[in-house]
Amino acid sequence: MIPKIDNILYTTGLGSGTPYVFRYALSLAQKYAAKIHIIHGHEPLPAAAQNLADLYMFQGKSEDIFEKAVAEVEKKITERLELLCAKETANNPQSLERIASITVSKMAPKQAILEEAEKRNADLIIMGSHRHSVLADAMLGTTTLKVLHRSTIPVLVVRIPEGYQEDGF
Repeated sequence: MIPKIDNILYTTGLGSGTPYVFRYALSLAQKYAAKIHIIHGHEPLPAAAQNLADLYMFQGKSEDIFEKAVAEVEKKITERLELLCAKETANNPQSLERIASITVSKMAPKQAILEEAEKRNADLIIMGSHRHSVLADAMLGTTTLKVLHRSTIPVLVVRIPEGYQEDGF
């Protein structure tokens, strides 16, 4: 039986390979008439950083400052992703209709990806991967490896060519 792909979850850390990997998601979405859901997860502020700020500011004031800063960063990330979508679909405006959602999540990327995949009823997760040393993968792990090991749906890992850099991103 041929799998049906209706919803693709495209994950990005906004690295230099972002457009390269996005093109795979867009190509598959067009081929299967699927929707693309975009997720960017970022770690919440570590407790140690929050505690340090509280030492030098009133607690309520530091929380307010951090909340405003995070909201501003998330807004800029969303704008950057919207710009990516507009740029990559400029030659085919109908393909912009394939973009169903853009989510910026204040969670560890692995957790954000897996939860968003479930929420969006994703049939496929698409994510990029840079070349890592065996030691780095063994010691630290990567978001890609964590998602590969925990996902219950297929994951397409797009290898970003070594040294890949694209102007404007």
